[in-house]
Amino acid sequence: MRILCLDVPAAGATLEQYAPHLTAEALHAWGLYKAGFIRDIYFRQDRTGVAIFLECDSVDEAMETMAEFPLAKANLLSFECIPLGSFVNWENLFSAEFKDQK
Repeated sequence: MRILCLDVPAAGATLEQYAPHLTAEALHAWGLYKAGFIRDIYFRQDRTGVAIFLECDSVDEAMETMAEFPLAKANLLSFECIPLGSFVNWENLFSAEFKDQK
């Protein structure tokens, strides 16, 4: 299952509070990437933060794994985990003769 995880910074958290955890945070993410759990990771352009695409079995697994990040353990952020599915509405663009083709 593909899961989109968006970080949710703790209210009032400062960059100074984040700083001691950033190396451990990057190393943790790298380990999850090498294991195939993190598929993609991006910096957000609308605010400071990240958007992470995971490959896992459930939202519960995603939440448990994301809670192990050093910044999450330090209560400086949490994650919103959104399950994603295939976009099947492409069929609406096809005529009836093509809808039943595989």
